[in-house]
Amino acid sequence: MSIQDQGIGIPADALETIFETYTRVEGEATHYIRGTGLGLSIVREIIHKHGGEVWATSTLGQGSTFHFTLPLKVQQE
Repeated sequence: MSIQDQGIGIPADALETIFETYTRVEGEATHYIRGTGLGLSIVREIIHKHGGEVWATSTLGQGSTFHFTLPLKVQQE
């Protein structure tokens, strides 16, 4: 599954660190964006607790795509 935006993008060297607690991408283009840097770390923790993975891909100036997987649990009859 994936979720895509058309925002400012994320630098390639920050794609792994954006999921760390209290991490924010700082720069001239982001100084007006408010936040604590908790959102993506919470997402990662929830996805991992359910046995899944989460990662991001991005192109500066074009936006980002956040991907995640979750295992499919088959109910036994």
